[in-house]
Order: sequence, then structure tokens, then C-alpha cells
Amino acid sequence: MNNSVGNTARLLWAGLRALLVLTMVCGVIYPLGVTGIAQVAFNDKANGSEIKDKSGQVVGSSLIGQTYNLPKHNPDDPEEAAKPDLKWFQPRPSNGLGTNSVNTQYSLILSGATNKAADNPDLIKLVTDAKAAVIADNSTATYTVKPEDVPADAVTSSGSGLDPNISPEYAKIQVHRIAEQNNLDVTQVDKLVADHTTGRTLGFMGEPRVNVLELNTALKALTKS
Repeated sequence: MNNSVGNTARLLWAGLRALLVLTMVCGVIYPLGVTGIAQVAFNDKANGSEIKDKSGQVVGSSLIGQTYNLPKHNPDDPEEAAKPDLKWFQPRPSNGLGTNSVNTQYSLILSGATNKAADNPDLIKLVTDAKAAVIADNSTATYTVKPEDVPADAVTSSGSGLDPNISPEYAKIQVHRIAEQNNLDVTQVDKLVADHTTGRTLGFMGEPRVNVLELNTALKALTKS
């Protein structure tokens, strides 16, 4: 009987010691070590890839797209369509899971693609309407956007619906409208786009891209300088 109790006690003590050691290693030392390495070696990424404006205020993350819309007349009306604020560069559409009202316009609650086939009437209408809006919004008295100049990312959402980037082509067709809306010279805005265009990763992976939040943050600084 005494041997049985003693063996049980030893097993319990061994199990408790293993629990304490593993808790310290896996629950304290390892997380702190990984966090420390991340903060030292990848500080920007570890803290959410934050973008700050000229005053040092965080305006968002370079990984998540944002909308640039005018305030609604009635914020509580879900049926009221948001209108883009044309003084800012506009991102690509955010139609992910378009049948679910939870995820509209870069909502972080839920992300995903529309899952609509290329011949889906609803998707065709979304693309057709978006193309007409891009042409109308970006054509000015001195510049006309041609239908063939509208790139695919201007009228379709990304797989996640949260893409922070647009193509240089989409940014360029917005240049004249941005210059007109902000009383800037077209060459100034052209240079702004060029300065914020990132090439292919390692020279061959992906496509050239422009981060809309970074571009608009720079535009805000330019208009206030």
C-alpha cells in the first residue's frame, strides 16, 4: 500500500515538474524570445506595418486597403451608397463576399472573394458599372479616359477584398483628376505616383504596384506643404 502511494506521489511530482518546465519554456521563454527577435529584426512588420503621416500619427497599415469616401448624408442608412471622395486616389473595388453585407468596402470582420463566375450577371453588372464610374470620375476638361485604358484592377476586387495596392496604370489614369481636385500641377502628381511605385519583388515576382494609403498620405503632405 505504502509503495503504491509512494509511486503515485512520485508520478504526480514528475508530472508537475514537467508541466512547470514546459509552461516556462513554451508559454514564457519561447514567446518572449520570438517576440524579442521580431521586434529587433522585423520591428515594422511585427507592429502591423503601420503607416504614419507627417505629424507621426498612425493612419493605417500598408497591408490593408482603405476607402476614401465622402461622408454619408444619413450614416445609419445601409441602403445609401457611399460616394468616393475624388480628391484622393481611389483603391480597387472591395466586393469580397458581395452577397454578405458584413463584408463591404474593406471591412476587416470578414474577407474573401465574390466567388462569382465570370459569366455571373451580378458580377458583369458590377464590372460594367465600375468601368463607367472610373471613366466618368477620372475624365476632366483636358483629359479623357478611354474604355480600353481602364485596367482590370480598377473594376474588380482582389481575392481577399482587402488589397492595399493598385496597378501603376490605375494610378496614372487618376492623376489628372487628382491634380484638378487639389489644384496641383499634373507633373507633381505624376512624380508622386512614380515615387510610390514598387517594382516586381526580386525583379521577377508579382507585378508593379502602388500602395494607395502611402500615396494618399504623401498627397496629403503635398497639399498641406
